[in-house]
Amino acid sequence: MIGPSSDAAELIAHLETLRSEENIAGMARFGIVSTRALGISNPDIRVVARLAKKNHARAIELWRSDIREARLLSLYTAEPKRLTAEEARNWANDFKSWEIVDCAADLFVEAGLDALISKSADDEREFVRRTAFAMIAGAAVHRKNEPDATIHAWLPLIKVHSGDPRNFVRKAVNWALRSIGKRNVACHAPSLALARALAESSDKTARWIGKDAVRELAGEKLLARLR
Repeated sequence: MIGPSSDAAELIAHLETLRSEENIAGMARFGIVSTRALGISNPDIRVVARLAKKNHARAIELWRSDIREARLLSLYTAEPKRLTAEEARNWANDFKSWEIVDCAADLFVEAGLDALISKSADDEREFVRRTAFAMIAGAAVHRKNEPDATIHAWLPLIKVHSGDPRNFVRKAVNWALRSIGKRNVACHAPSLALARALAESSDKTARWIGKDAVRELAGEKLLARLR
C-alpha cells in the first residue's frame, strides 16, 4: 500500500500497475506527448498524490524518471515553499508537453516564483515561453489578494509576444489576456483595450488573439458578472 513513507521507486512501481494502453493510444488526440507515458488519467494521478502526501525531495526524484505520470505526481507532491527558482528552471528545461507546463505553472505561481515569468517569456523554446503565460493566467485567477497593479502589469508582455504563431504559445498568450480581463473591473478595462488593439493588428496571430479575447471580454455574460 502506498502512502507518505513510499519512496519514488515504490510510487513509480504503483503507477506502472495503473498503465492503460488504450489511454496511451488516445493521448495524441489531446496534444499530449505519449512518449514515456503510462496512460493514467489526471484524476487517478491525483488520487495517488493524496495518498503519497507532499515530499519535496521525493518529488525531485520522481521528476528525474522522465515518465509523464511520475512527473505529474512530482508536481502534485512538491512543496511550494521549498521549491527554488533553480529547481523550477531545471524542470522547465525538460518541458515538452502543454499539460506538464500548465501543471508546473500552477506550482510556480503558488511558490511565488514570479521572476520566472519574464525570463520564460524571453526564452525562445515553445514550452518554456508557454510557461510564462500559463503562470500569468494562473496568477490572475488564483491570487485573489494580489494587487491588481501587479496583475495588469503583465499586459505589455502579452503585447510583446502576441505575434508568436506557435500553437502552444499563442493559445497561452490568449489565455493570459482573457484571464486578466475576467479578474475584476479594474483589470477588465486595460485588458479589453489591449484585446481590441490586437484585433486590429496587421499580424495574423495577434489579430486572432485579440479577436478571440474581445469576444469573451466584451460578452454580456462577463459584463453582467463584473457589474
